[in-house]
Amino acid sequence: MELLRFQQACLAFGTHPILDHVDFSLFSGERVCLVGRNGAGKSSLLKLLTGQQNLDDGQIVVNTGVVISRLEQDPPAKMDVKIADFIREGAGDLAAKLQQFYTLSENLDGATDADYRLFEQLQAEMDTRDGWGLEARVADLCQQFEMNPDASLATLSGGWLRKAALARALIAKPDILLLDEPTNHLDVAAIQWLEQFLLNFSGAIIFISHDRAFIRALASRIIDLDRGQLTSHPGNYQEYLDRKQKMLEDEQQHNALFDKKLAEEEVWIRQGIKARRTRNEGRVRALKALRRERAERVETLGKVDFNIEQADRSGKLVFETKAISCAFNGKTIIDKLDLLVMRGDRVALVGPNGVGKSTLIKLLLGDYQQDSGEIKRGTNIEVAYFDQHRMALDLEATVQDNVAEGKQEISQNGKTRHVLSYLQDFLFPPARARTPVKALSGGEKNRLLLAKLFAKPSNLLILDEPTNDLDVETLELLEDILQQYQGTVLLVSHDREFVNNTVTSSLLFAGEGRIVEIAGGYDDVIAYQQRQQTPAPVQKVTKNSTAVAEQTPVQASVSSTKKLSYKEKRELELLPAQIEQLESELEALQLKVNDAEFFKQSSEQTQSTLNLLQQTESKLAQAYARWEELDA
Repeated sequence: MELLRFQQACLAFGTHPILDHVDFSLFSGERVCLVGRNGAGKSSLLKLLTGQQNLDDGQIVVNTGVVISRLEQDPPAKMDVKIADFIREGAGDLAAKLQQFYTLSENLDGATDADYRLFEQLQAEMDTRDGWGLEARVADLCQQFEMNPDASLATLSGGWLRKAALARALIAKPDILLLDEPTNHLDVAAIQWLEQFLLNFSGAIIFISHDRAFIRALASRIIDLDRGQLTSHPGNYQEYLDRKQKMLEDEQQHNALFDKKLAEEEVWIRQGIKARRTRNEGRVRALKALRRERAERVETLGKVDFNIEQADRSGKLVFETKAISCAFNGKTIIDKLDLLVMRGDRVALVGPNGVGKSTLIKLLLGDYQQDSGEIKRGTNIEVAYFDQHRMALDLEATVQDNVAEGKQEISQNGKTRHVLSYLQDFLFPPARARTPVKALSGGEKNRLLLAKLFAKPSNLLILDEPTNDLDVETLELLEDILQQYQGTVLLVSHDREFVNNTVTSSLLFAGEGRIVEIAGGYDDVIAYQQRQQTPAPVQKVTKNSTAVAEQTPVQASVSSTKKLSYKEKRELELLPAQIEQLESELEALQLKVNDAEFFKQSSEQTQSTLNLLQQTESKLAQAYARWEELDA
């Protein structure tokens, strides 16, 4: 069933078209991902649906009775409120009217005719809007999301605040749920919980996200907003990427042919006096039409094109820790960590919010002091720190002044550039470069912070959630830049695909201060966790103090009734050599992946090696399991 429809919708800010005579329909049960470059107008489109923005022309038709709710992107303005009260506010005026009804019902004695009419009106409205079940829904949502209804919002972390905001959006029982960057500031566990919840949501969803893994898991249709036009792409995200690439290639080819034709006609019209006497007036009119069409063409947005200003190389050793420990308020954050970070390493810090990733970075940089152990820092380290809260940006200053600090030129890679030229590489035209930072969107602020960082020499990049609000094209370019970066990278990110495509190793914060180093990215972390969850044989001590493997009932019955066949005996004899060979292969592959030059190869070569690494780990685990089974 169709829930809403755009009819020839138009919206523009100045000369910048957001929607240019757009038609679009949303149907029940759809999960639509709205994609487009930063500044294309994705958030503005959601504001149109909630009434925060009005169309310049055209109309939006919403079916009668359809309820639309939006998951707010920003944290609540007031934090000193109870969770239940915050959720209840999502029902709009329903809670206030329900309270007004109860107040009137308690004072009907001596009520006026007007009071009776209002009482009946409120009662009818409660029947229509299911107001009687409001308190029960608040309680159910708190129970479903495992939140204490009497707790204050101020006690919640970023991930729990997002859960509370989702509950607030759901209290009105929406038919359409709008989500603007719902995974920002969520850890991986919270993102996976959100994925599963939304997959089970019965209504329609329109969401904006930069998280490619989240889009792949959730979207049933992709809507591309590009230069004022909405293009629908049914199917999954990869199919959209393939079709989009083909569309851009076709457009580029068409424009090239068009420009060639226009140039030929311009040459013809400028021929000598003889040609003008005999020229075809129809051809002249056609040329004027070509000129108008060319003037009206909206060019594709430029691509971000940036390079990192590289400092002189640091020492070969960047950080070395020996048995460092750190605790806050009696809680162990890091417990006896031995870590070696060498020049060229790209390391992801992986784990839930609040587990201690930022603490480890501050310990390595010397901002915090460890409780015990030793930290050795390398020589000639020049740090560039990307802070997810963008504290390095002056919101009142202009884009230009944030980067050049009042100067007109910057020095990059030994060359002097005008700051306006440099900022155009980050898609800030001169007019935008003179805009105060507070007027920028979230994605533009993140691009500006990258521009500020990359303008200064560095050989150690620390990136704390750099992917928030960035469009996919900028993310992919940032991935390429990091792979070519000659320095060292420490990355904190919950973007699973970004981690997979960027790092050489990961530090898994496994809880209770334990940190495990794993070769590879997020998928390798998951593989490690799955291996850890596989139950190992439990050792028990017999009366004779001899340790034997405790078998499950099934294993015991098999081993007591079945002897090994000749083939199984031969397999058992060969397994130790096979295990030794697999361990050698695994060690060689891990050394190859950890090499600083590894990710400078093509993505096909690196992915092939990473796949082989994962296959070898799996074969080794199977060989160990088989050896234990036969040996038992």
